[in-house]
Amino acid sequence: MPTDKLELLKTKKEQLSLGGGTKRIEKQHAAGKLTARERLVQLFDDQTFVELDAFVKCRSTNFGLDKLGLEGESVVTGYGRVDGRLVYAFSQDFTVTGGALGEMHASKIVKAMEAATKMGAPLVGLNDSGGARIQEAVDALSGYGDIFFRNSIYSGVVPQISAIMGPCAGGAVYSPALTDFIFMVDQTSQMFITGPQVIKTVTGEQVSAEDLGGAMTHNKVSGNAHFIAENDQTCIEQIRQLLGYLPSNNLGKAPTVECNDDLNRQIDAFNSLIPEDPNKPYDIHDVIRPIVDDGEFMEYQPYFATNLITGYARINGESIGIIANQPRVMAGCLDINAGDKAARFIRTCDAFNIPLLTLVDVPGFLPGTAQEYGGIIRHGAKILYAYSEATVPKVTLITRKAYGGAYVAMCSKSLGADMVLAWPTAEIAVMGSEGAVNIIFKKQIDEAEDKATTKKKILDDYNAEFATPYKAAERGFVDDVIEPHTSRQRIVDAFSMLEGKREKRPAKKHGNLPL
Repeated sequence: MPTDKLELLKTKKEQLSLGGGTKRIEKQHAAGKLTARERLVQLFDDQTFVELDAFVKCRSTNFGLDKLGLEGESVVTGYGRVDGRLVYAFSQDFTVTGGALGEMHASKIVKAMEAATKMGAPLVGLNDSGGARIQEAVDALSGYGDIFFRNSIYSGVVPQISAIMGPCAGGAVYSPALTDFIFMVDQTSQMFITGPQVIKTVTGEQVSAEDLGGAMTHNKVSGNAHFIAENDQTCIEQIRQLLGYLPSNNLGKAPTVECNDDLNRQIDAFNSLIPEDPNKPYDIHDVIRPIVDDGEFMEYQPYFATNLITGYARINGESIGIIANQPRVMAGCLDINAGDKAARFIRTCDAFNIPLLTLVDVPGFLPGTAQEYGGIIRHGAKILYAYSEATVPKVTLITRKAYGGAYVAMCSKSLGADMVLAWPTAEIAVMGSEGAVNIIFKKQIDEAEDKATTKKKILDDYNAEFATPYKAAERGFVDDVIEPHTSRQRIVDAFSMLEGKREKRPAKKHGNLPL
């Protein structure tokens, strides 16, 4: 091989590695951000990243684009290994025309998406782009459409993960929105359809980019994002952690991790965890962490709809998804946002063969005109639909309240739970005892000479008879009432028993989720 040919190749690759040049790289670092290639180096195992299409260039000559020398078409694509498993990724390069997307930029991403799906490997997108390259006009818009189409068609086939690590505006936000998970970096990433200036011009509202579309806005208020990180490095570590809970594709299982946590470990604190006062709250995290392996729990949307807790953990080294009512927030009631959060999480787990553990302490759906006008019927129905549709192993543990339609919605036997366990403190009923007594025994109480004493006696008798898990157990809606301290042991056993579960649904094009 002639030396000059090799030198030319080295020179070109060195030039490509610099993206938009050293000054722009320094500016990226000054903004607290890593470069596109630095992010990929951190994402993948050491020395495993293989770049593809590094020499692809913009084909447009409009407005002097051909003179700009857009190195790498402002996006780096390729594949590598994360904890030894194949993963594809693209990383937008903000140092090259602000990471703007044009025809060939989109083509590189599409090629990576297609390869990931063909190989059955997760796809990670590191987004840092000013949006469509205006000079390429409809070609840029078509490029977005090509990406959106594949996001949709490949949904549920391979995990698709998006990290917002800079600006993401206009049509660019819809690719992340179509993926399974969205990570955002606090203070350096934003998502919005229309930016602050356009909003000010059109509506007169004044809002900062951070308040409009910052990481905490989308993690806490809109619910568009699922995870938040303090910087690029932490964000990428979180992505690596999440990938460990996920299979490579819909035909596989998540990796099994060696479990050194005693499978028969008893949790004595559970025997006194539930307050005697039924209206007194407790933290459901105090149930989740002791049950799962080594107390490790990766919470999903921890700042959104905090009356419902969701996240990933392991039982006996196997990944599970957890959905739990949080009595500390709104008494654990289900509302509109909780409906969206739960349904999305359940369907993601089911798509990727991740078993579900549901922890129930729910007094009902949140009442009020705001909820009714906002469509709580439709949003609550999403939970019913998602649980009913799911064919993965489903284990439910009822710790305290399980009332009315909310009891049914939280993975009851009727919605296909494979194993329903209950603590002796469980109360499974149409409604709370007070409300039930006021309706059923209204006449008797009204006619009594000492209404207070009569009501108290009736309430005590009603609680003893009905505010228990035993009526439900008598009818087979609860498989077993267990001693709380044995919860980990029983849940481990249930998932072990369900390992070979096979369940099919009627053939159809697709269902009609109540959106």
